[in-house]
Amino acid sequence: MAFRVMEVQPTPNPNALKFVLDRPIAEQPTSFLSAGAADGHPIAGRLFEIAGVSSLLLLGDFVTVNKTADASWADIRDQVRRVLSEA
Repeated sequence: MAFRVMEVQPTPNPNALKFVLDRPIAEQPTSFLSAGAADGHPIAGRLFEIAGVSSLLLLGDFVTVNKTADASWADIRDQVRRVLSEA
């Protein structure tokens, strides 16, 4: 079922953004520190297909996406929204 991104919030870490959703995505904290760790998880696996995504945290009604230092949020932000809207 698709998620709608209600807001994108900055975090104290410039390489992380918090994507606030219209409903819960995970009841308990679920971290993925690599694409391999996300193997078998339909949403996290697709998010790791986005170039520059380095780790993820799913909790409640948000997803925190971490990127590599050399990646650009301009390239990642819209792709994250698309994956979540197609989930």
